[in-house]
Amino acid sequence: MTDQHHDDHHGLAHTASLKVLLGTGGALLVLTILTVLATKVDFGTNLNLALAMFIAVVKATLVVLFFMHLKYDKGFHSVIFVAALLAAALFVGYILLDSNQYQATIIWDPLNPPVAPVGPKLIP
Repeated sequence: MTDQHHDDHHGLAHTASLKVLLGTGGALLVLTILTVLATKVDFGTNLNLALAMFIAVVKATLVVLFFMHLKYDKGFHSVIFVAALLAAALFVGYILLDSNQYQATIIWDPLNPPVAPVGPKLIP
C-alpha cells in the first residue's frame, strides 16, 4: 500500500474570487476613464502631471496587489514593492526638479534652430 498525501493548500498559489477580480477590473476601468477626463481639464503642467502619476501609481498598486497576488504573499515582498515605488518617485522627482533648468536650450522653432556653440557648422 502506497502512502500518498494530497494537499490542496500547498501554499504555492492563491486563487482570487471572481468578486475581487471584477471589482479590481472595474476600479482599473474607472481610473482609466478618470485619467482620460483629467487630460481635458487644465490644472497647470505640474498639477496635471502629479495627478496622472498618482492615478498611475494607484492603478499599478491594484494590479500588483490583486492580479499578481501580492496581498496574499509574504510581507517582505510588500516591503520590496513599496521600496520600488519610492525609488521610482525619487527618480521622477529629481528629473522634474532638474528639467526647468534647461528650458532655455530647447529648440522651439525647428526651421530656425540656434547655432550650436561647438560642433560642425550648418550647411545652408
